[in-house]
Amino acid sequence: MKKQLKDFMKAIGKDSVAIIPAAHEKTRSYDTEYRFRQDSDFYYLTGFPEPDAIAVISPGDKKAPYILFVRPRDPEMEIWNGRREGVEGAVKNYGANKAYSIEKFEKMLPKLLDGKEKLYYRFGVDDKLDKLILQYLSIQRFRRLKTPYPPHTIVDPTLIIGEMRLHKTPEEIELMKKAADIAAEAHIIAMKSVKPGMTEAQVEAIIEHHFRMCGASGPAYNSIVGSGANATILHYVENNAVLKDGDLILIDAGCEYKGYASDITRTFPINGRFTKAQREIYDVVLETQLECIKATRKGVTVKERQDLSIELLTEGMKKLGLLKGSTKKLIKEKAYMRYYMHGVGHYLGLDVHDAGRYFLDQQTKFSRPFEPGMVLTVEPGIYVQPDDKEAPAKYRGIGVRIEDDVLVTEEGNVILTSKVPKDPEEIEELMNSSKKAEEIVELKIAKH
Repeated sequence: MKKQLKDFMKAIGKDSVAIIPAAHEKTRSYDTEYRFRQDSDFYYLTGFPEPDAIAVISPGDKKAPYILFVRPRDPEMEIWNGRREGVEGAVKNYGANKAYSIEKFEKMLPKLLDGKEKLYYRFGVDDKLDKLILQYLSIQRFRRLKTPYPPHTIVDPTLIIGEMRLHKTPEEIELMKKAADIAAEAHIIAMKSVKPGMTEAQVEAIIEHHFRMCGASGPAYNSIVGSGANATILHYVENNAVLKDGDLILIDAGCEYKGYASDITRTFPINGRFTKAQREIYDVVLETQLECIKATRKGVTVKERQDLSIELLTEGMKKLGLLKGSTKKLIKEKAYMRYYMHGVGHYLGLDVHDAGRYFLDQQTKFSRPFEPGMVLTVEPGIYVQPDDKEAPAKYRGIGVRIEDDVLVTEEGNVILTSKVPKDPEEIEELMNSSKKAEEIVELKIAKH
């Protein structure tokens, strides 16, 4: 039994029962499916990789506190779609005290829930299961004293699991380091490979090829490869333009390794040399990012870090001539949102935008302080739309974002993605040394 599952049992108590469903396969088109990806909460607690399963967690049940309902073994279906763990594998390989075929769940539901004080269940995710549980509750209420009462309180387990997922174990941190290393290597390869005339799609292919070659299951989210003005679109995913000499390229790409995500953004010149205008914006973003990384430490709150990014970027925008006026007034009026319209970072883990609350008190909006074991991104940016008549002409169409993954520790923090250069001189040196090496090889080939 996984440590996470044991901790969850302690959190919900012996008078409770939790029903946690796995994800289902989703149709892509007609009779083909998307590549299956397990529900993060279900995977966190069970590690079970297959679709259409249900975990029933009942800490007060001495004989079977952890039951898995799974797809049964089916030789014919396994020939077509791959092997299944089945009931035996759920017990042997995934620590279930007992396991049953998923077809038995509906019939066994009353026995699993009757007499429990609380039911931990997340409505709105699995429509079929929602209806089944609501039907059970409705029927049981009319039976009065003929059977034990059903749970009188239903609690969304997301809050408990989210807080658990927010604080990474040493084992999780190692997996995230691996995901970060793979993604960092992919970004470096992209920097060495990019040149005018390539397409954004080719750059995307280079990055995602490395992900798969190094053992990642693939990208942790749709890779963003935006060149020129496309870099000013925050979630640009068309990735179909031709790279032009003199433009920047913004690459936001991370991989998923054994369920855990990395998330890196680098912006660099396609021809290997920043223009003066590009460098001016880049330096403002980089200075802000470095200061916000310093602020990603124990005791600093989410809001304090966000406010720092806003203040530094607003000051930088004034120096660039993008904004005019007093910094305090510009911030109050949110003038900075014309060029910086997102948060400075988010939690990272099993999901690229990972679970966990950003505010400890939703009514007073008390921002939570960072704690050891949290992993967060740091990703300030400036985006000047190509048709922005109020911006100096030299900056129009330039988008810059720089993003790293940072682990909070007792002593400070660790940048998990530090292997990818972001100092502009280092980027230029890496890109141009690579291009010189290519020219030498091409020259030797030509001589022969």
